[in-house]
Amino acid sequence: MAQDIVPIELGLPQGDVVTLWAPRWREDGEDWEAFLGHEEDLYAFPDAARLAAFVRTAHEHDLDDHPAWHVVPALSAVELNPDEDHQFDLVGVPELVADTPDVWAINELHDIVEIARSLADVCELDTVHEVLDAADGFSLLDQGTLVFTGKDGQKRWSELCAVVAERWDELLDALDSVVSTPEVPADAVATAETELAEALEHDEAEQTDSESDVDPVDEDSEPGFWGEIGIDPIRIITGQGEFYSLRCYLDDDPVFLGSDGRIDVFGSPRALARFLAEGEALEDNDLARVATWPQVTQRATGGELEIEVDPDNSYVLTGLDDDLAAGPSEVDPNQLDLAEELLLDAATWADDKTVDEALQPSERLGWLVSFVLRPNPNRLPPSPPFDTEVEVWRELVAQFEDQRLRKH
Repeated sequence: MAQDIVPIELGLPQGDVVTLWAPRWREDGEDWEAFLGHEEDLYAFPDAARLAAFVRTAHEHDLDDHPAWHVVPALSAVELNPDEDHQFDLVGVPELVADTPDVWAINELHDIVEIARSLADVCELDTVHEVLDAADGFSLLDQGTLVFTGKDGQKRWSELCAVVAERWDELLDALDSVVSTPEVPADAVATAETELAEALEHDEAEQTDSESDVDPVDEDSEPGFWGEIGIDPIRIITGQGEFYSLRCYLDDDPVFLGSDGRIDVFGSPRALARFLAEGEALEDNDLARVATWPQVTQRATGGELEIEVDPDNSYVLTGLDDDLAAGPSEVDPNQLDLAEELLLDAATWADDKTVDEALQPSERLGWLVSFVLRPNPNRLPPSPPFDTEVEVWRELVAQFEDQRLRKH
């Protein structure tokens, strides 16, 4: 299944630059990975406007035979602006490793090292691999803080830091040496800059409206029990019935009431509260590792827990397949947005990549969903019939019902 082509930002000695990365995909029985470039050059641009201008006008580069390339020229400049998850500050690594290694620093360094290795593989930069192979710690970052604790762990971290201090400039110079910036038509740049400016104005207007809406609210109002502890009751409506459960986010990662990739769900708020009060979920569930979880169980066992679901945490999966079959104009964007959120959250929690892959804009279903949720006049509308898209959507929902829900 073809993966997406992702805009990324690289922090290099020459400054922050943006380019495109095609994560590893499989085609004709072989694994591939690529970046925007040509022959020995890695193409990078000072901003998303120039990147957009290039992909709309260029005819020769290394991504033009990627299975998803046909989608890219139709993307807006806003969509080609890298998000926070795809910004890699390579030049900031010496500062990043200067402090005690915590989970955030290690995760960020891991992402930087991974993208550096990918660049080295694609651009044949042996120096980058030599630097990253000079200390064992670089290959152990995916294991988190544990491998850098204790006497051996501290030694491992010190060795990594020494390599950064002594040789990181070699790595940066090697990457810098392959970066080039092709010329792009001025009119194409101007068009993309206008898109970005209009998007910024829109965001600022929405922010102003949001602040205006907040102004009448009593500043002393309390968020309520669930808002204070950061855990939310959720309601899920599927073809199999109506269910209630709990979910929170830890470092933006979803965590549900449940274990082993299965969400514990109940037919009513009272049944959920009773389950919590009976003590069955005190420890044997993933939410038990949340710092505020004891407050939930204390209230439940004391008979004081009220399950109230905010409308933003109510997910209706029924009927969307028929709406998608009828076309984008028949789909309720809010319902679809929430349904996509639930399916992705549950799959992420269960470490299942199939949902994310199916919803990539490079896939037929992902393109249809993206068109409904993120409409843009510069994008080509999906064409009916939508039988394939509906079939994949129904498979995702069926998989969610059968593999993710543990009914009580």
